[in-house]
Amino acid sequence: MAKILIVDDDQLMNETLATVIVLRGHDVVCATTLEEGLEKAQADDLDVIFLDVRMPDGDGLKLLPMFKAAAAYPEIIIITGYADLDGAELAIKNGAWDYIQKPSSVSGITLSLERALQYRQGRKSKNFPVVLKRDGIIGNSAGINMVLEQIAQASSSDVNVLIVGETGTGKELFAKAIHENSKHKKGNFVVVDCTAIPESLVESILFGHEKGAFTGANISREGLIRQADQGTLFLDEVGELPLSIQKTFLRVIQEHRFRPVGSKKEIISDFRLIAATNRDLDRMTDQNMFRSDLLFRLRSFYIEIPPLRDRKEDIKDLVIYYTHMRCGFSGVETKGFSPDFIDFLNQYEWPGNIRELFNTLEQVLSVACYETTLCPYHLPTYIRASVARSSVDLGVEQKNFSGKDFIFNNVHSEALPTIEEMRNITEKIYLQKLMLTAKGNMKKACEISGLSRTRLFELRKKHKISPKKDISHKKESDNAVGTKS
Repeated sequence: MAKILIVDDDQLMNETLATVIVLRGHDVVCATTLEEGLEKAQADDLDVIFLDVRMPDGDGLKLLPMFKAAAAYPEIIIITGYADLDGAELAIKNGAWDYIQKPSSVSGITLSLERALQYRQGRKSKNFPVVLKRDGIIGNSAGINMVLEQIAQASSSDVNVLIVGETGTGKELFAKAIHENSKHKKGNFVVVDCTAIPESLVESILFGHEKGAFTGANISREGLIRQADQGTLFLDEVGELPLSIQKTFLRVIQEHRFRPVGSKKEIISDFRLIAATNRDLDRMTDQNMFRSDLLFRLRSFYIEIPPLRDRKEDIKDLVIYYTHMRCGFSGVETKGFSPDFIDFLNQYEWPGNIRELFNTLEQVLSVACYETTLCPYHLPTYIRASVARSSVDLGVEQKNFSGKDFIFNNVHSEALPTIEEMRNITEKIYLQKLMLTAKGNMKKACEISGLSRTRLFELRKKHKISPKKDISHKKESDNAVGTKS
């Protein structure tokens, strides 16, 4: 018996789908908001979640990783009444089991459910690592937890793995985690940086060569593929592998046999292959820059590493980890952070991802070497300027800043004002707006506000509001407000 959660704001849909599920012998619970759904997903060991997209309190697709990262890592079936090609692609890329468009037949829905449960049962029977070694992988965001689950799956098999992600996301770190959790962990983890190998030497470096095979080959050398025997061969930035070598390398992947340059004998190497890239290999195949048959071989198991801007909840843990590590290496007392330091880092988009974050912290620690607390001022100028620019782009201008905004910000600040302070703030803002609207005319101000002339005068005096000072239409206000006020 499986446990199923339905997250849909359509009550009739919930009841109908729940009846179908119960008749098949499964337990089911329903939620009509994303917030309620997340609470139930995190509180119970669920097997499958049916998730609607357009919900009253948000977009189900945006929260898919959070549902996927719930306690039991349930399978997610998106079910929606709005056809969206991009949404379907995004759902699958974010780990959804299926994407179903309403209305759908009962048989179609139940078939997807049963296949998801069969897949889940098969996963449970596999020997995934009980405790995953994740040295250097910091964070517990929904995106990272989903990647760690994929690492556990990949570690239990020998299939080729393709890791994709932007520059600086730590692809090599995740590749090494697969190696350390697999049966090949006792072998070498051999890194091949495809961007740093001259095209003329690719075959020699990968396959090795015999003495005298070419000019300058004074001794025989073992290639990197041979060094990876019984271990893992990691092709970093595989998109840079020259076309001239891709066909030859395809045979090596298929047969695990190769011939060193200048040799008459083939050598066998039992290696596990993991490749990584920050390039769009599908587009490269369309442009004849990468072999499609090689891509199919590399992509037996696919892992996409989320950029740092999509996992900002991990920034604090990353900052603490790196700061403690660097201070420990330097033999100095670890630094503290001002209350706004992490908040400031969260406002930056980090195009260089974790690599840029760590390089920034390195610079910050150098600048603040004699200080005990890190604050935004220690950050590089380009980051502070970028954050400042983004705040201006939000359209927050003094002339458009309303009293309502000011009151809201004060109520929600950490230092909550007293009720009397809030009353004074509200009164002053209202009176300023009132006198602007009435253009300094006391009679008109009394009509708008419902206040007597005497009471309005008292309030103006209390808050030191002078029409002659505060009203932009100065000449008109001077005529309207004279000695009688």
